[in-house]
Amino acid sequence: MKRYEALAEDIAQSIRTGVMKLGDRLPSVRQAGASRAVSASTVFQAYYLLEARGLIRARERSGYYVIAGARSALPEIDNASLPTPESTEVDVSELVFDILASAQNRDVVPFGSAFPSPLLFPFARLAKSMAASIQKMDPWSTVDDLTPGNPTLRRQIALRYLADGMHVHTDDIVITNGALEALSLCLHTVARPGDSVIIESPTFYGALQALEGLGLKAIQVATHPREGIDLAQLALALERHKPRACWLMTNFQNPLGGLMSDEKKQALVALLAEHAVPLIEDDVYGELYFGGRRPLPAKAFDKAGLVMHCSSFSKCLAPGYRVGWAAPGKFAGAVARLKLSRTLSASAPAQGAIADYLAKGGYDRHLRQLRHALSVQQTAMLQAVARYFPRGTKATRPAGGYFVWVELPGQVDVLQIQRSALSLGISVAPGPMFSAERKFLNCLRLNYGHPWDELHEAAMATLGRIIAANGAMVE
Repeated sequence: MKRYEALAEDIAQSIRTGVMKLGDRLPSVRQAGASRAVSASTVFQAYYLLEARGLIRARERSGYYVIAGARSALPEIDNASLPTPESTEVDVSELVFDILASAQNRDVVPFGSAFPSPLLFPFARLAKSMAASIQKMDPWSTVDDLTPGNPTLRRQIALRYLADGMHVHTDDIVITNGALEALSLCLHTVARPGDSVIIESPTFYGALQALEGLGLKAIQVATHPREGIDLAQLALALERHKPRACWLMTNFQNPLGGLMSDEKKQALVALLAEHAVPLIEDDVYGELYFGGRRPLPAKAFDKAGLVMHCSSFSKCLAPGYRVGWAAPGKFAGAVARLKLSRTLSASAPAQGAIADYLAKGGYDRHLRQLRHALSVQQTAMLQAVARYFPRGTKATRPAGGYFVWVELPGQVDVLQIQRSALSLGISVAPGPMFSAERKFLNCLRLNYGHPWDELHEAAMATLGRIIAANGAMVE
């Protein structure tokens, strides 16, 4: 355990045991550093971690305060999953489609949604950028830039890589119709029907659907809700199954929210390079961190060109614009050709709008506001889970993103809970849709990406009653 983690755990224990109470002010960074004989940076990292876990919150020009009392502190899920170590056929699309289709209603409280609230994004500013970019558009660019995409946008993306210390050439970036197309193109480039692909357990249902659509088998590997995939189990799976690829989320994994450390990402990349297995890295939540800096992707440690890094602006700037990208390393040419043969290009006006917005500045200011809103909303949701869900409920406390993973006590069927909740106007994402084997029948993924209000609070109370009625253990 690192020094800042140890400090954070000491403070968290004080909150859990009631030594520090709701509303108490924490020592200043200078005071804490002096009393613990650690640097200000260590104290800041500890406070950022506690803030991400929903235990403390900063008040402007006032310091940090406890916002979760001893009775409201939720137990954190602290055990890795235990998937079947065999190569598994995937058959989840019907379940996923049924659940997603049933929740596509603005009147439904969107705890099961895959998206944050559109009210959190600068659509008016983007509209101005789109108007400006269209007026300046060279008619020939509609042909010249079909694949790999708008050169100004690719240059802006390359600059953001550079800010994180990564040298990704603009020619090695392929603009796509959202991140899911980028991920699917990468998967199709390196795998063929009948091949096996390593995934996390639980994993993003879009990955399962992509595997199912290409006739690929899933190798599910144990995954920890805070630390990500188990590298020892991954090494065994690589030796045993000889997979064609590995599809992972290293930053704020969906649905668990786990964040792999830099050291673990480096070890992951080295392990996959040893076996010459490409990593398809889904990094759509990397900008939504609550700490002091953006967590590096595994791409930052790639020397062999085997990391196929994919992301988009859909989760952090422009949902609905469907602009994503792939930086697929040594596979860039193959991915670009596949994109050309499939869909030619992402929307030229949407690409131009985002390129103009990034070039004029303001993106990082928007991201700071967005991250703050999501952090506050996470705290509100976790406190509501503690208030309304049965005792014995556990939850993750991600350090970014906008999902929490909830583990319910007792014998419950979250598919029945999902149906009952939906009948009352509340959507949730049940655990089985994140598993090739439809496991996690006692788990839910909840979305805190929407501004918290009385409607959301009341919906959490109703959801708690539904869970209790379904048989969750109540002490």
